[in-house]
Amino acid sequence: MTMEPRIRELVDKVNRKLEGDEKMREEVKDLKKTFNIDLGEEQYSFRFEDCKVFDFKCEPIPEADVTLSSSVENMTKLLDGDLRPMKAYVTRKIVVKGKIQDLMFLKKFF
Repeated sequence: MTMEPRIRELVDKVNRKLEGDEKMREEVKDLKKTFNIDLGEEQYSFRFEDCKVFDFKCEPIPEADVTLSSSVENMTKLLDGDLRPMKAYVTRKIVVKGKIQDLMFLKKFF
């Protein structure tokens, strides 16, 4: 089973949250970043700009601003709430390449 449906669901969740939250849109209005999610056999990417996640693909973006690397198992635990984001980061169950601040803003959506 692939993680694609779960990640697409997250993209939709983030976009819905942004549509309904003026304060959050104000906080991220100037953010323009590219993200990769590398799960070994599965790789995904998306862009964030104009307060919206878009251009979701099942392939990496060359030279992305942020790359999150993990395993399917750990990503599933993270999304299910069985693994806390900071614990996953500190124990290297997820590895972030790029500025951690760019990834930390995503925490607001979950």
